[in-house]
Amino acid sequence: MQSNDKQLTELSDDDLLQQKKKLKSEKISNAVILGFMVGVAVFSTWRNGFGLFTFFPLLFVPFAMSHTKKVAALEAELRARDLS
Repeated sequence: MQSNDKQLTELSDDDLLQQKKKLKSEKISNAVILGFMVGVAVFSTWRNGFGLFTFFPLLFVPFAMSHTKKVAALEAELRARDLS
């Protein structure tokens, strides 16, 4: 996490704002993917009972958590520079 913080402090203000826009679109796509997986899990559970697709969304949790950390670090840097 510290290397990511170090990289963010080295970026210019414009680059930080571009990263913010990029992460916003990534946040939306991650939400759509996660929603789809939860839907598949619910449908699979309803249709076939517990199985592979019931627990499939759990594989996405580590990626979602790392994305959340990136967003938090970026927002902290933006607040530090008064760009938010």
